[in-house]
Amino acid sequence: MKGRWSTAAWVGLVALLLFTPITGLVLAGYSVELHGQRPLWLACMAVLGYGLFSLPWKRWLSELQRSTRSEEVDAPPRVAGSRRYGIALAVLVALALPFLLGKYGISIATLALIYILLALGLNIVVGLAGLLDLGFVAFYAVGAYGYALGQHYFHLSFWLALPLAALLAACFGMLLGFPVLRLHGDYLAIVTLGFGEIIRLILNNWVSVTGGPNGLSAPFPTFLGLEFNRRAKQGGVPLHEFLGIDYASEHRAIFLYLLLLLVVLAMVYVVVRLKRMPIGRTWEALRENEIACRSLGINHVTVKLSAFALGAMVGGLGGVFFAASQGFVNPTSFTFFESAHILAIVVLGGMGSTTGVVVAALLLTVLPELLRDFADYRVLLVGIAMVWMMILRPRGLRQRRRPLFSLPLPKGEGP
Repeated sequence: MKGRWSTAAWVGLVALLLFTPITGLVLAGYSVELHGQRPLWLACMAVLGYGLFSLPWKRWLSELQRSTRSEEVDAPPRVAGSRRYGIALAVLVALALPFLLGKYGISIATLALIYILLALGLNIVVGLAGLLDLGFVAFYAVGAYGYALGQHYFHLSFWLALPLAALLAACFGMLLGFPVLRLHGDYLAIVTLGFGEIIRLILNNWVSVTGGPNGLSAPFPTFLGLEFNRRAKQGGVPLHEFLGIDYASEHRAIFLYLLLLLVVLAMVYVVVRLKRMPIGRTWEALRENEIACRSLGINHVTVKLSAFALGAMVGGLGGVFFAASQGFVNPTSFTFFESAHILAIVVLGGMGSTTGVVVAALLLTVLPELLRDFADYRVLLVGIAMVWMMILRPRGLRQRRRPLFSLPLPKGEGP
């Protein structure tokens, strides 16, 4: 205990020395003023954090997991039934959410669903196939600009642009997959990072087609010819006039949220089914050991291309919904920070875990908005929360368990 307190004191001293020139020295005209309150608070937080980290969390968590695992073995039907009830309850809450929140809350929930779509797509590439992709934002941009450019030049509707933009993103995923078939690890990450930057630079510099930094507008989708504007702008009929109700700007936000929720639920179902199909097994085999995978006769080229194509397709869907929700797209929305943010969601949720990815996307989207009052320290607090989770749960919020198969022992054998 004495050694722990002495180490905590050293941690506080080092934190004070580091934070004093960063947060304690404030420019006031031509002079510098010392504000010691901020570095002192940060040093105290560092000491408190070290004290919490030094507690035997891992032993407590292992005991909790052991007890949970024993309960699951004893009563598997009860666990499966409670899981179904939990999923049904979550879906009902998600359906009722837009009618309980305001317009700002619906926009945050819509953004969270978009990030869930993007994380599901990247989870196929990184979590299941084990291919580190740092340029996933390129497929996000392809989907968004596919809708905006299709409407601007070819007058494509949202419903027609949705599958076409997804197919276009899948083609770009296969285009990226061919040059990186022989690359692994850091080299693969560098090439995919370069691919994402190439797409962003093309969108930024090809002014005559993409509009460059000025971007392009993307109209809001209609439903059976019904528009969600106060006055019809696309040759349809306004929704409030058709239904005989008062106009409210929340109607369009609720419609897009519910439509996006249906797409997210469908993609979650598809991803879960894919993991149980032979293609999902081959992705996991490729992730574990490519040499052993190829020795079994599995075509690694087809497996890699399928992972890139399907992941890019899901990312393209997210891009279409992003363009429709914002009504405008420009290259500044598709920087490397977005790729890092999506990758953080996948890592935090758990590589290959669908449930963990959904929860992590909600946390990393809603948590910064809840910390908006602490704007100066919002990124710091989110970073501390992620470091905390990586220490306590190094494999993510939900570790995906591999299926176990037990063969019955012959009679007369066994303990």
